[in-house]
Amino acid sequence: MKKLDFKNLRSKKAEELKKMAGEKSLEIIKTEAKIKAGQEKNLKKARNLKKEVAQILTIIKEMEILDKLQEVSKTK
Repeated sequence: MKKLDFKNLRSKKAEELKKMAGEKSLEIIKTEAKIKAGQEKNLKKARNLKKEVAQILTIIKEMEILDKLQEVSKTK
């Protein structure tokens, strides 16, 4: 994932990111099946997709932590 794509992900809402992570997870499953069947020539595609999913989930977690911190700071 390129830096610009990564910055664009940060501007999206958590629901959109969760949906995107789910779609990529399905794509991982399909890609791994194609690799095992010998239909996929790019053997690193599944690994790259897993990396993208991890990055998306990390952004979601960061958003959740920031929301909790904002709630705590409002109560003080």
